[in-house]
Amino acid sequence: MIFRFLLPFVPGGVYNKNVLLYLLPVFRGLAVGSRTEGTAGNMKTMQEVQTMVADLKELYADVRLLDEATIDRIREGERSDPYAEELCYACRHKNRRCRHCTVKSAYLHRDTRSKLEYFAPDIVQVTARYLDVEGTPYVLEVLQRMHSETIIDPDDADALFSAVSGYNTKLYHDALTDVFNRRYYEEIVRGMTGPVGVALLDLDDFKVYNDTYGHHAGDLALKTTANVVQGCIRQTDALIRFGGDEFLLILPGIPEDYLKVKLEQIREKLHEAIVPGYAHMRLSVSVGGMVQGSANEMDRVVRQVDRLMYQAKLHKNTVVVAGRNITAPESSPRQEKQQILIVDDSEMNRRILSEILKNDYRIVEAANGAECLEKLHQHSGDIALVLLDLVMPGMDGFEVLDYMNRNHIIEDLPVIMTSSEGSEESVRRAYEMGVSGYVSRPFDSRVVYRRVFNTIKLYAKQRRLVTLLSEQIREREKNTSMLVGVLSQIVEFRNGESGPHVQHIQRLSERILEKLLERPNRYHITSELQDSIPLAAALHDIGKIAIDEKILNKPGRLTPEEFELIKTHTVRGAEMLSRLQNFNHEPLLQTAYSIARWHHERWDGRGYPDGLKGDEIPIEAQIVSLADVYDALTSVRCYKKAYSHETAVKMILHGECGQFNPILLECFIAIETELKEDLEEERQLGVVRR
Repeated sequence: MIFRFLLPFVPGGVYNKNVLLYLLPVFRGLAVGSRTEGTAGNMKTMQEVQTMVADLKELYADVRLLDEATIDRIREGERSDPYAEELCYACRHKNRRCRHCTVKSAYLHRDTRSKLEYFAPDIVQVTARYLDVEGTPYVLEVLQRMHSETIIDPDDADALFSAVSGYNTKLYHDALTDVFNRRYYEEIVRGMTGPVGVALLDLDDFKVYNDTYGHHAGDLALKTTANVVQGCIRQTDALIRFGGDEFLLILPGIPEDYLKVKLEQIREKLHEAIVPGYAHMRLSVSVGGMVQGSANEMDRVVRQVDRLMYQAKLHKNTVVVAGRNITAPESSPRQEKQQILIVDDSEMNRRILSEILKNDYRIVEAANGAECLEKLHQHSGDIALVLLDLVMPGMDGFEVLDYMNRNHIIEDLPVIMTSSEGSEESVRRAYEMGVSGYVSRPFDSRVVYRRVFNTIKLYAKQRRLVTLLSEQIREREKNTSMLVGVLSQIVEFRNGESGPHVQHIQRLSERILEKLLERPNRYHITSELQDSIPLAAALHDIGKIAIDEKILNKPGRLTPEEFELIKTHTVRGAEMLSRLQNFNHEPLLQTAYSIARWHHERWDGRGYPDGLKGDEIPIEAQIVSLADVYDALTSVRCYKKAYSHETAVKMILHGECGQFNPILLECFIAIETELKEDLEEERQLGVVRR
């Protein structure tokens, strides 16, 4: 057998003992036979095959003989029991079907098939061979993990290293911003020890950017943020896109007294930055930071800087560092005069316009189109209006308008055209390109002044309306959250449960959702749904308002009749929500409906009220269901004591509380350490979950 080996390799060509990647063996004539053997050559007796399997198990990590019935189930993707041993994805703990199934391919082609797969932290070769065993079709499957004893062919080393280097770049870098991704934190950074500066940066009002300017503008804002921060840090530092609009900054060896200085520098640079195509968009970040001591675990430090960052968000555009007072940046003094850019190739025309406007406005001049663009960039955000001549040598006014349209500048910056060439075609074309008005030569001072004054005033009013709308959206979200919180508190109080139960469900649902969003996009979860799930989770048991308190708070075991009555809270809650005004137009209410009705459904179809199975259950209901079960297990109830974290996790994973989505279970396992630490902190504080 011939093997080739790739030495341990990590992103950027730097050795790291925590990341090892291996090249799979090149499959050439495995002991199970050659691909060139025909079907007749594969004819075996069952005794021969059993002997072959026994021999191969001494050489390979995993060897299985699959009969036709099992192969059919794999082909059909049957998932009634995701942990059944005969399913291919179960034995490798993937809990999902492979995109390219070697077993299926070998069976269909009556041949041998082989592929390479990554089972962290190893690379594995999977080989499947079709066998005719006494007239019955079988497939023999073999898995082989690579070991360090394998050798590499020096002639291929450069190409292999290059291939894996590219793979690692994709593996650990965010596709949008080209900084490190969350996987890099999980696999590389999480194990770091201090002293290390750690900071969490969150873009203020990012949702407003998306709502006002569109998602393309939001993406550009994220890219600009990443580029600016990268320009402020060392090569030894690391910037990680930690969440949607959150960035984690790792600064090894930074002095504690210098951390605040560095973070303030980054905040100021970001506030000065220009988002390409959106000159009037000003970036603002809230930052929390601290220095990790040698004894502190990275996860705990990240949670601490997360709390510091939320303190900063109370003020916005602010840096909060552990052990230091909050210092919000001073507002720049308001300029008394607004600035106007006059663009005309005639110096005389520029002088005339300047004389008309100089008493009430600050004047910037440009002699041609190219100089105009230069001034727009130089004074970005400070110019209130452009007076633009259409006919100029070189780059004319229409070319300037074209540039302003392509870069979305004209959406926020009004332009008044000036020209003696006032043909109907030129005027119409200019208006189609977004100009706000037209002034002909020779200039009438009263017309010029009034046209400029009214246009600036109109655009200022439009900006105030956008700001007001954004504030109204934020206030509405705040009020909605408050009302949902009050209503959920009423439900929980009547149910004999404490207010923290609602908070636990919301936070746990949010954590599971975050992990799910890091995985390949199997579920279509919009940004609106992401925002709605944690909030709507608070209403999961709203239907219990309609259940008799004596049954809700009964200390002993419920009778079958009482349990059936309890189960109706799912349908009753959904009905309450569906009757609310504007239900059909409010995504939050629709999300709350799904959660309320189906949060007791189970993956295997044994839940209630509708017996939904698998992904028939809305993903929002699946997330809240898992969160609700864990919190219920670890909380005191009138009918039970609280289970320990370890016991609760074991019960969930072993299906003692019903079956859950295997993908969500993986997300749950990923946050298990955080959940345990939360319970431990509560125990130390004397808090009892109820």
